[in-house]
Amino acid sequence: MKLLVFAGSTRQQSFNRRLARATAGLARAAGADVTHIELGDFDVPMYNADLEAEATPPDVIRLKQLMFAHAAWVICTPEYNASYPALLKNTLDWVSSPVKADPDWADGFKPTRGKVVGVLSASPGSLGGLRSQSHLLPLLHNLHCWVAPQTYALGRAGEAFDADGALIGDHHRQQVQAVVDQVLWAGARLAAA
Repeated sequence: MKLLVFAGSTRQQSFNRRLARATAGLARAAGADVTHIELGDFDVPMYNADLEAEATPPDVIRLKQLMFAHAAWVICTPEYNASYPALLKNTLDWVSSPVKADPDWADGFKPTRGKVVGVLSASPGSLGGLRSQSHLLPLLHNLHCWVAPQTYALGRAGEAFDADGALIGDHHRQQVQAVVDQVLWAGARLAAA
């Protein structure tokens, strides 16, 4: 199973970037073919229909290709003002926007349709980013994704990682593993259908 893992943050010390790295490691250990990307490695401007009319940025096409090529994803979302961050919304807006001049990407839902998506979050607060998850799920449904019912919100994230970025507690690892396992299980079944 090809699994794409990414965080909706570019901040150097982001708890969600740490969580994405830890998740990628757990998924690899479970036998998944994991691609872990950093959204900061892609040159994606704020979505603007006028800019899009001139030409879709090359890194948006790269993201479309990556998302299409993976049957399953895990997204680690920060929580900003009780919702998911603009970076994540902007990424998904660009990826789902049709490229009218390119027959491969004229269907805006091609990169997202039918993908099994696991949602994780991490926050220094006790809710662990749970509110960002509740806002992200309707967006993923609108993009025709299958969202795994198993999610995990990692609270008090400042105490959850060691100096190397690994999850410290067994409980945290087990909860993240449960999301990974469900995504891989569902992804394999949908891919076989």
